Amino acid sequence: MKIRINTLIYVLLATFLLAGCDDFVEEVEVVAPTAEESGEVFTPTQFITGVYGRHTDFSYAFAYLGITEIISDNADKGSSPTDTGTDKHLLDGLTYTSTSPSFRDMWTQWYKTIGRATLAIEYTQDYEPINEDLRQRLIGEAKFLRALNYFWLVRGFGDVPIQEVNLVDRAPVSEVYAYIEQDLIDAAASLPAKGDYAVADIGRATRGAAQGLLAKVYLYEKKWQQAADMANAVINSGDYALEPDYATVWRASTENGPESLFELQARGEIIAHGIQQYSQTQGARGPSGWGWGFNTPSEDLLNAFNEAGDTVRRDATIIFAGETLFDGREVSSSVENPRYNEKAYSSANPGAGESDKNIRILRYAEILLIEAEALNELGQSAAALGPLNLVRERVNLPDITTTDQGALRQMIWNERRLELAFEHDRWFDLIRTGQAESVMTALGLPFSEKNKLFPIPNDQLIQTPEMTQNPGW
Repeated sequence: MKIRINTLIYVLLATFLLAGCDDFVEEVEVVAPTAEESGEVFTPTQFITGVYGRHTDFSYAFAYLGITEIISDNADKGSSPTDTGTDKHLLDGLTYTSTSPSFRDMWTQWYKTIGRATLAIEYTQDYEPINEDLRQRLIGEAKFLRALNYFWLVRGFGDVPIQEVNLVDRAPVSEVYAYIEQDLIDAAASLPAKGDYAVADIGRATRGAAQGLLAKVYLYEKKWQQAADMANAVINSGDYALEPDYATVWRASTENGPESLFELQARGEIIAHGIQQYSQTQGARGPSGWGWGFNTPSEDLLNAFNEAGDTVRRDATIIFAGETLFDGREVSSSVENPRYNEKAYSSANPGAGESDKNIRILRYAEILLIEAEALNELGQSAAALGPLNLVRERVNLPDITTTDQGALRQMIWNERRLELAFEHDRWFDLIRTGQAESVMTALGLPFSEKNKLFPIPNDQLIQTPEMTQNPGW
């Protein structure tokens, strides 16, 4: 097939929407290629690159922060009291509704990306001429990205339409997860190992990325044996290792390093600008500041670090007012908020709109914690201590020795919180582990049964009234 589009940039900026809904549908003309047809042929490699490009939208720098971190006990809205961030105050207070735009923005982004990935798969399957190994690799990349976006959808909204099957009816969670699993199994079978990519292709999805995401999917489904097996496959591959110094995990010096299974790539310039304004929206606000000041570490998170004696991860995660950062930048004690997210900090261009910040989506440390949690749930608590303590030893914390399943379960959950703070998983960890109600109500927030799922965006329901809303919304 061939796409009649003049430039790669145009395609990178285009959208692919849920068919039948104007705000969720992309117009891309695809025609069968002929040797005689003039015009630029858009290659499958460029097409797949366009799927990656969907993850650089500003929504990931603002709406995504709201529905993953600000909504949780890890973070506060931040900024100034009068700056609501449109709906970030509602997310922070658990008073959001189905009209809150952050849900609409991410629902839209995820379905656009899924649509583009599906079109890329179809295009690549029919494209000639192409090396067959490259064809299968590119299809594997697109399936990985499609699975990733479906995973983000299903863990937040529950039953959702499988776009390639039905555009309106919400498929049960079990069917969505089965679809995700198959995409990841296919991807793992066709993708190369991380070390087998050429330098120019570093950052593309790998076999380890597909296996690691599949381990995480199994964890959410409580398929403990499969989660342990898939995490073990990543561990035994020898392709990954922990960075020696936790403080460097989110810095430019470790981008695509041994701990990275998958991250979003950025150069700080068009067209590979990274997530637009990701660092800027979370940067310190006020005197000596460089940003808007949103998504600030909560006092509850600070207390959790301190109670665990976890100074290494605390100081690598939180920028404190008045401190001097690793690169010599002095943060005034007069900034608007007492704490900021250091994992969002870019030393090279902290306040620039064109972010150079690679965003870590999946790390080796999380794979170790997935294995530990799965083994503990399987009753293999002694075996779970090995991967768990590897994560703790890096940050100079003593080994955990208990093999009491219940006690160890809570320790693993807490380890996930401290290790992965501000990596966009906390809210979903609270939901999947059944802790959300007790944790959020203890903070004085009005958590109820309906909060276990996000509301289907009202704009979607207006355009497709036959689609059902989640309970309570």
